[in-house]
Amino acid sequence: MSDTTIQTRSGERRQQESEKSPERSSEREECPECGGRLISDTEHAETVCDDCGLVVEEGEIDRGPEWRAFDAGEKDEKSRVGAPTTNMMHDQGLSTNIGWQDKDAYGRSLSSRQRQKMQRLRTWNERFRTRDSKERNLKQALGEIDRMASALGLPESVRETASVIYRRALEEDLLPGRSIEGVATASLYASARQAGTPRSLDEISAVSRVEKDEVARTYRYVVRELGLEVKPADPEQYVPRFASDLDLSDETERRARSLLSTAKEKGIHSGKSPVGLAAAAVYAAALLTNEKVTQNDVSEVANISEVTIRNRYHELLEAEEGAPA
Repeated sequence: MSDTTIQTRSGERRQQESEKSPERSSEREECPECGGRLISDTEHAETVCDDCGLVVEEGEIDRGPEWRAFDAGEKDEKSRVGAPTTNMMHDQGLSTNIGWQDKDAYGRSLSSRQRQKMQRLRTWNERFRTRDSKERNLKQALGEIDRMASALGLPESVRETASVIYRRALEEDLLPGRSIEGVATASLYASARQAGTPRSLDEISAVSRVEKDEVARTYRYVVRELGLEVKPADPEQYVPRFASDLDLSDETERRARSLLSTAKEKGIHSGKSPVGLAAAAVYAAALLTNEKVTQNDVSEVANISEVTIRNRYHELLEAEEGAPA
């Protein structure tokens, strides 16, 4: 008698049953008619004898997915096993969240007694999700990062990186003496600059709950203590956003980039605000391409004064005129 276990889609269940009942196992390992070897026909969901063709079992349950995948990427895309883990949630999205709607699965409103019961369940669920002060701290900070990123229109990748930076700051005990909102804002500011989608300090502080000076001070501290590699902001990184907000053409955007490139070659950008240079370049490029844009329009979009735009605007044009043809 063979000791080989039949490998079918329900093979694990068969092996468990064979351990419980040796007699049933011996019946399934060999054909009851001729004693031949049994094989699993997955196409027809049957177990048949390889020698005489007797169908021993039929109607087997296919426990695999109903879809087909032809590469690893397609398999991950079609797999339905719940949401992936994420650093943007304090529990990485692994816990259960009870919705706030007081309705059942059919959309009908719950009774007063059921609503009270659900409210108690929500309360206890929140207590279980945040077991200690560290998790409560993390939950508040990540919620703040998500709120500010949404207000600034930053992509999900920036939020994810900001969440990782804040987690590192929490693990390395950088929060004592600093506010949760301040470190969360500094993490988002650093993440945006690392991703090449920077926001100015004024824009960041406008959506934050802390003052601009505290954001700048905390940012420098976090970058220094965590050893983050943050390159100086490039004025050209602001141009696409400003041009889009002002509804300018691609030609104007290219001209603004050209003005900034020339300014870099002449060293004019050194020691000057990259936001101011970008705003001035967009304004100058719009004038050169005959598009109607006022200094006030650019000032509102870039959140910078008109005086700064005028000063940088003249410097950019002088550098352009002095450049070799």
